[in-house]
Formats: sequence, structure tokens, C-alpha cells
Amino acid sequence: MGQDNQITGQGTSAAAAATAFDRKALERQILNAGTLEQCRAELYKIFGVQPDEVALLRLEKGLLRFLFPSELNAVGSIPISSCSAIAAHTAVTKKVDLFNNFTKVKHASIFESVKPGAASSEELRPATIQKLMSAPVLDKADRVLGVVQICHKGFDLASAGPDFTLDDLQKLELVARALAHVGFLREQR
Repeated sequence: MGQDNQITGQGTSAAAAATAFDRKALERQILNAGTLEQCRAELYKIFGVQPDEVALLRLEKGLLRFLFPSELNAVGSIPISSCSAIAAHTAVTKKVDLFNNFTKVKHASIFESVKPGAASSEELRPATIQKLMSAPVLDKADRVLGVVQICHKGFDLASAGPDFTLDDLQKLELVARALAHVGFLREQR
């Protein structure tokens, strides 16, 4: 995914200034979220996805544990030594990834079988991740605090919505930098 990890430059100083303004606004949105649930809400608003299409994992003693969706915390954790987990790959390589045809990528799918917020009155939502972005959350010393992932779920690629773009990936990198400063990622290190 080497090409997808690079951010393309802006053509004019006005475009660069707009990006800088967006960066500050994104940082504020994340830093002003005082609780996990508020942070989750900001993330799904920023990326225009459903609440169950946002994941934040914290690294604890060699394991990635889900902070949200909270239902996945009860299922288990991901060893960073895992060869089949994209979150583990993100943590080990410290690089962002973007997959617009995620079903073709070999990955651990056990967490997709859990239906977050499943209630009998809720509409049937697809659980299959079709598209995924993943970014490491790094502290100032370049140590991994966790991983943030945004996905599009659907019954197939077409029903999952638009592809993620390099702009989306850049936005995720900015969000990951801001997440490095929130208290709940630093707990239990």
C-alpha cells in the first residue's frame, strides 16, 4: 500500500491554508470530546459513517483492545503479533492503510460476526466490511498508543457507499495525531 500511504501536496497556497484550517478544526473536534462516546460520535460525524463503522483500539501489553465499539471489547483483543489482523499490521508498521476492496484482503473476520448495538427492534445492518482505512495513533516518541479504523460496511461493494480517497486518508492521519493527546488512550499503558 506504499502509494496510498503518501499524501499529495496542494496546488496553491489557498488550498494549503484551507487544509491547515481543517486540520485545526479536526483537532479541536477530537480534543473537545471528553468521553469515549463523544469521541466516537465526533469520528463518525467527521467521516460521514455509521457509529458501528468506527473503531478505536488501545495498545495494552502487546494486545490491541477495543475501546469502541464496546461490544468488541468483550469478544477479545488482537495480539500485535497477529499475521491476519489489519489493526496489528497498522500498529507494527506504524503506517496508514486504505483498502477499497477489503473483502479481497486476507484478514481476521471474527470481529465482523459481532453485531454492535444489536437490538431486536433495529433494522438489519450489514456486518461485512467492504472498505477500510486504518491509522496508528503514535505519541511524540513515535510509540504506538493504539489504532483508529474507519470502514464502510455493506452487503457488497456497491451498497457500501463511495470509495475512500487519499483526502479521507489524510484526514484520518490528522485525526490519529489528535487522538494521541486524549487521556483515554494513555490509560493502562
